Amino acid sequence: MTGRKRVLLAAPRGCCAGVDRAIATVEKALEIYGPPVYVRHEIVHNQHVIQDLKNRGAVFVDDTDDVPERSVVVFSAHGVAPTVHQAAAERHLTVIDATCPLVTKVHKEAVRYAADGYDILLIGHDGHEEVIGTLGEAPDRTTLVDGPEDAAHVEVRDPGRVVWLSQTTLPVDETQQTVTALKTRFPNLQSPPGDDICYATQNRQLAVKQIAAECELVLVVGSKNSSNSQRLVEVALQAGARAAHLVDHADEIDEAWLADATTIGVTSGASVPDILVDGVLRWLAAHGFDDVESITAAAELQHFALPRELMSAEAAPKFQPLDVS
Repeated sequence: MTGRKRVLLAAPRGCCAGVDRAIATVEKALEIYGPPVYVRHEIVHNQHVIQDLKNRGAVFVDDTDDVPERSVVVFSAHGVAPTVHQAAAERHLTVIDATCPLVTKVHKEAVRYAADGYDILLIGHDGHEEVIGTLGEAPDRTTLVDGPEDAAHVEVRDPGRVVWLSQTTLPVDETQQTVTALKTRFPNLQSPPGDDICYATQNRQLAVKQIAAECELVLVVGSKNSSNSQRLVEVALQAGARAAHLVDHADEIDEAWLADATTIGVTSGASVPDILVDGVLRWLAAHGFDDVESITAAAELQHFALPRELMSAEAAPKFQPLDVS
């Protein structure tokens, strides 16, 4: 094989403002209260981040019932249903809510539209944590639509009073296809007042679209349970990449994927720290791909403040855990 070997490094990539906030929330909670700090579900979907926080004293649990009474619990960036807040209150837990503000926006929209008598069609993937939380805001008024094919089976009370909302990490194009299919059935379908798909998801997909057609291979750094990372693989293939693979870290790269490749694209999901991308770039450089060109699709200047519970906690006396001995 001849020709220059190069890497097209997509930007923006990696941790978004919501993920940075969620990780910093757990770190700050550990600083204020000391370990253990319990976290309901994975704070973000990245195994490297989860293991690092475990090493610092975070304890990840599947449900609020798994948290000892009167302990500190952090709710993940994906959001939770009101019933989870109620269960935490019944167990006298100190709750720190790290839900991404963009997910909170969708929750508030669901509450408002339900109160106004709308049927809500929530576009998203069945079983995803974010979807479960949003469905819980107005369960009697919300129907999940998992892709364009589901549109044909949706039933509503009043076709003249129906609105769509979406999971924040979906592919933009797929979501629009679903909306189009729904509008065919419900011409009066209302749209949310602002885009539900988060800026970071859109920017990362846009960046991949800009590089994919030039690449024989696109490597997406991210964990398999990360919805936005999985979507980047799909977007890369749809945009013209010959092959695309999701890897948690450099050790998961198969050298056979590089056969006949001269241009490799690299990006990462919105919950991936830079250290993992750096590891992939070093691996590629060791295999001859040491010419790296950054391709920037958008600038990201967003920043989200830490949850208000942590702001007030800093001034409070140090937490004393319940003695259960």
